[in-house]
Amino acid sequence: MTVGAQIEIAGPAALPVRTFVAIGDSFTEGLADHRGDGGYRGWADLVADRLARLEPELRYANLAVRGKLIGQIGADQLAPAAAMRPDLASIAGGMNDAMRPGCDVDAVCAELERCVRVMSESAGRLVMFRVMDFTTRMPSARRFQPKADLLNEAVAQIAEKYGAAIVDLYGARVFDDPRLWAADRIHLTGEGHRRVAEAVLEALGYEVEFDWRELLPPAPRARFGAKAWSDLRWLVGFLLPWLKRRMTGKSSGDGVLPKRPELAPVR
Repeated sequence: MTVGAQIEIAGPAALPVRTFVAIGDSFTEGLADHRGDGGYRGWADLVADRLARLEPELRYANLAVRGKLIGQIGADQLAPAAAMRPDLASIAGGMNDAMRPGCDVDAVCAELERCVRVMSESAGRLVMFRVMDFTTRMPSARRFQPKADLLNEAVAQIAEKYGAAIVDLYGARVFDDPRLWAADRIHLTGEGHRRVAEAVLEALGYEVEFDWRELLPPAPRARFGAKAWSDLRWLVGFLLPWLKRRMTGKSSGDGVLPKRPELAPVR
């Protein structure tokens, strides 16, 4: 199918989607897919735009806020999202919890299931995510992977229990490519979000416009010292501020409001 062609529908996607609401953290808010006006786009915006080709009157809300833990997503976003009674809802969260020392994975998974249960009672369809494997791209993240694996297992079980569609990003080796990641190494670039959006549409049963799993062309050979310089910039610009926020109990999402708090037309 050529880019820009009309989306064709197969299977469960035949159900019309006139309202779509997304809840979660920075992954769903769209960091770091810059729109050019100071805001962020992201995979959820891209999915809404594609769905609006089929339903021009589609209304879309995005309540996700960067840095939020699953308990905060449940406390702040769940009730407003459920009250919208959307045709389609997406839920992604838990990785901010998994990256914190002393994380109670069982409690995180229980809260995630509560969110899914509540949304399943009000939404026509649900989308959940199995997160990427970070260990190839970031060996230093291996200490978090066992918790991420438990979260992925829970997502699969919860999705089956409540009939949610799963977007399985875990085995997609394309996300090992650092070119799909921003300078902070934990948020996707615009190309990364574009691929996630295509994966979501595929999971919902829509015909895809390109192979989101396809690897990027080989990267040019890095200049001597480029990796060391990149590591230093990451340490000073991102890791140290992140550690400071952890020690002071602050979050990157403090004071940040949802970018689309109400259902509103996409076009």
